[in-house]
Amino acid sequence: MAKKQLIMEKALELFAKQGFEATSVQQITEHCGISKGAFYLSFKSKDELILALIDHFMMQFLSEIDYVVRNSNNENLLYDFYFTAFQSFHKHSDFAKLLMKEQAQTINEEFIHKMYDFNRMMEKIIITMIERLYSEEIRKTKYDLMYCIKGFIQTYSNLFVFYNVPLDLELLAHSLVEKTNVLAKHVTLPFMTEDLYQIFTSPEYGGETKEQIIQKMEQLIEEVDDPIIKESLLLLKNELIDPSLSPAIVKGLLQNIRQHPHCKWIPYLIDRYFEFL
Repeated sequence: MAKKQLIMEKALELFAKQGFEATSVQQITEHCGISKGAFYLSFKSKDELILALIDHFMMQFLSEIDYVVRNSNNENLLYDFYFTAFQSFHKHSDFAKLLMKEQAQTINEEFIHKMYDFNRMMEKIIITMIERLYSEEIRKTKYDLMYCIKGFIQTYSNLFVFYNVPLDLELLAHSLVEKTNVLAKHVTLPFMTEDLYQIFTSPEYGGETKEQIIQKMEQLIEEVDDPIIKESLLLLKNELIDPSLSPAIVKGLLQNIRQHPHCKWIPYLIDRYFEFL
């Protein structure tokens, strides 16, 4: 296991037991069995480690639902979206609980900026989905519908945080599909117009630059052990710098790294980058 990955996993175990503030770098290094020097080679501070964890889990979540929106057929799209969102949230519920509990003590400008960017990316994915599903039907109400869908996800996700009971994700997804279709087909009085939405939001998040994506890929190339994943990342990095591969080969390389838990968000960033060219 790569050292950075080890630190993140072991630190999360301590954070879950003690909270962010009560956990020291010394405790993290002892739990990992490494020196403080080795820790600071990977992270400049505990705050940087916390932000890296937030990045990792939020990008996992976004990349999973973005993949579903891009690849599901329209008949199943809304169900697949809700099911994947809640399944992903359930899978990462321990971190979500920790984040909700601790964020009041860890708020800083960079944290706020990251959460704002993730929120904008989530909104873009939802808008793309509802435009595909309902087309002109929701032209005047699509921003209201987007906020309703976000509200459904946020509200029902709290069930995973506050109640330790088994939940039927299939039933929940089907129930929210029905509610969403009712809103899409019958709401006629919009509140959130496009102009108002632009007032409430800063210029839309433009995605990572090519240089930022390459930097992240170089970091992963050093960290991953799987030779196929490493080679796929290297080929995709070279493709960003000097495109020469066929679309079929690129698609195969993206599929390779999508299977790796610490790399699956790279295809999302690459797709987003080419959207904004």
